[in-house]
Amino acid sequence: MTIETPPGTPIVRAVDVSKRFGGVVALRDVSVDFYPGEVHCIAGENGCGKSTLIKVISGAHRPTSGHIDVDGRSYDRLTPAQAYGLGLEVIYQDFSLMPNLDAAENIALPGFVAGRRRFVRRQHILEIAEKAVSQLGIDLDLRRPVGELTVAERQLCAVARAMAHDARFIAMDEPTTALTWKEVDALFDAVRTLRDRGVSLVFISHKMQEVFSISDRVTVMRSGQVVTTGRPADFTHATLAETMTGRSSDELVRPSPVDTDRPAALAVRGLTHAPLFADVDLTIHQGEIVGLAGLLGSGRTEIAEAIAAINPAPQGTVEVHGSPVAARHLTEAIDAGIGYVPEDRLTQGLFLDQSIADNLVATHLDAHTRHGLLDTDSLDTARVDAVRDLRIKAGSLDDPVRSLSGGNAQRVLLAKWLMGHPKVLILNGPTVGVDVGSKFDILSILHLQSLQGLGILVISDDIPELVATCHRVLVVRSGRIVDELAGERLTETAIVEAISA
Repeated sequence: MTIETPPGTPIVRAVDVSKRFGGVVALRDVSVDFYPGEVHCIAGENGCGKSTLIKVISGAHRPTSGHIDVDGRSYDRLTPAQAYGLGLEVIYQDFSLMPNLDAAENIALPGFVAGRRRFVRRQHILEIAEKAVSQLGIDLDLRRPVGELTVAERQLCAVARAMAHDARFIAMDEPTTALTWKEVDALFDAVRTLRDRGVSLVFISHKMQEVFSISDRVTVMRSGQVVTTGRPADFTHATLAETMTGRSSDELVRPSPVDTDRPAALAVRGLTHAPLFADVDLTIHQGEIVGLAGLLGSGRTEIAEAIAAINPAPQGTVEVHGSPVAARHLTEAIDAGIGYVPEDRLTQGLFLDQSIADNLVATHLDAHTRHGLLDTDSLDTARVDAVRDLRIKAGSLDDPVRSLSGGNAQRVLLAKWLMGHPKVLILNGPTVGVDVGSKFDILSILHLQSLQGLGILVISDDIPELVATCHRVLVVRSGRIVDELAGERLTETAIVEAISA
């Protein structure tokens, strides 16, 4: 691939940068440059070195070898204070905001701290914040405590903070992980505004759709090294995935339609939980994957949680394989054959400080109990089979889940439910925060499970994922199912139009 670089001089250049952590090589001879007025996407799987590279540039890590050039001047290492003074800013996934301060204070005060200002006027703080927000063209309540802002608003607050300090280089580390597609659009508008003002932007992501949507150039990293750099037009989704993972990955092919004469895995009739949702009817046939799409607050998650008896609905009926289910608690739903993979695996789905082995069997120890005693041989066999079938990469099953990458943690969560052999599996954001390789693996596993007769309900903001994975997609708006898309109607454009109508 011929590497085409923009005209002019780069603001920042990493030159032959390597970084070791003990015996682990995180970066190996990485060279990449960043130009003004450009969105440069660093793409790669989790653990490829993307974040480590940005931390070296921002001064958070000292390189083992190599150097960073800023405006043509070479630095063997930068301190965070130096990087800030040079106009280099990084927006990490946690945003590094102070929740007890309001948005204006978060935007303006870091500049005062860096300048060692002892006294500041409230009016001056507001003026600085208002100017930054105005430059971005965003609407943000500057007097509201950051702890009360939505994730999307906190993200924009962090961007405005960088603008307030005249940052010339802004790196965003996985900025869309917790955003809906509509919020992503708002963030992208802000990114384009910054680009047009001559800011050099680095967008770290493993979401291919975002790479193609926002970037002017793409650098792909794998195993701590730069694999290639090019324009988005130089790649397809398939070739980019292969470059990121180092292995051939056929693009997901939409499954063939399921025969509607098949028995229902799940049948829901008249499910109502005012004011969250009302009159919900849906059927998932055995072996069918059905998507549930809608804006944040549409009622899609509430419908799923009602079916799984996390928050049961007072009206309506639920049947699994033709048998009525009157579950009032999650454990009763599990006994009836319903599995639920929650949206937030870190706080709802996994015991992070417990071992992988314990997490795998957390919901179905009864299946490995004989006459009141735990059958450890059966349990060990089931664990080994789950690790093999879901391709979980771990040093030891005794390691805590916290030590795993996002993709492997998600596989543990999925394996935990599949080990219980559910008849219906509900997944809320099954690939959020995982890299492209893990995403392909997880969706392939769901496809294989559907071929074995499992009925699957998938909630996702990833529209291409729904189109590629599902037999049908149901659209939720204002707590009601308002459309069903299947066959030739199941397109990305049709889903976006339906949920936005």
